[in-house]
Amino acid sequence: MDWEIIWNSIVDYIRVGIEFLLITFVIYKILYYLRGTRAVNVLAGLIVGFLALSILANLLGLNVLRWMLDSFMELMAFTIIVIFQPELRRAFAQLGSFTFFRRNRKRETISELLLAVKAMSGRRVGAIIVIERRIGMRAIVEDAIKLDCKLSSWLLQSIFYPNSPLHDGAVIVRNDRIVAARAILPLSRDANLSRTMGTRHRAALGITEETDAAVVVVSEETGDISIACRGAIMRGISEKNLENELNKLLLSNANTSESLTDILGSLDETEGEVDFHGDEDPDKINNAAERN
Repeated sequence: MDWEIIWNSIVDYIRVGIEFLLITFVIYKILYYLRGTRAVNVLAGLIVGFLALSILANLLGLNVLRWMLDSFMELMAFTIIVIFQPELRRAFAQLGSFTFFRRNRKRETISELLLAVKAMSGRRVGAIIVIERRIGMRAIVEDAIKLDCKLSSWLLQSIFYPNSPLHDGAVIVRNDRIVAARAILPLSRDANLSRTMGTRHRAALGITEETDAAVVVVSEETGDISIACRGAIMRGISEKNLENELNKLLLSNANTSESLTDILGSLDETEGEVDFHGDEDPDKINNAAERN
């Protein structure tokens, strides 16, 4: 038995498998990136039209049409560049910044959030900001007012300004962009929540019961800052602790099985208590999180 031939055959199979997986991955990423764009409809129309004309030319023997279609195929690369020029430019820009600057963009997002929350808390402007993490919220975004703009403190404050048409509902943040405003969130289904808890806080708990999103809430009545995640909420926390919790949630590489202690941490001793609501043991009141 020639072991060299066997080894070469194994290497060939491995090479073919790697090539197949690589091509599949590239095609999947291209289709995933182009989902929902206008260019996809244009490309689908081109493919359908090309196939229909090709079948017609072959059935009827239309040589001139077949020649035109063959010539068109030679120019397809340039056609794709023209059609997908905005998408290609955005894709290459994201590819160039993904590896090196993704963490910096997250830090910038946290910084802008903190500036906005601090300003709105000082003026007692109510706000609810949902930061998407691993689990997407496409259904909620589809029913909201869709936006696609870079997150900034000034923009958040403008959205939640009391006279703004978009101030009702929540803002959805994905990565470093605001993707939706005036989003309607599901309210918490927990019947044991205190009646003093407002709609914003109930909505914050509701969305965190269904997704792994982090939610920042500013109370309109008191200006208090709260943060919610995984069906638990910290209320009345300081800006410093808000920054710490956002860093844990957005910058850490922890998996989806994080405990509430790992996610929400604990409050400084100088901060006020975050009490439980319902019929809980009073000894638990000094804990750092409020569970649903």
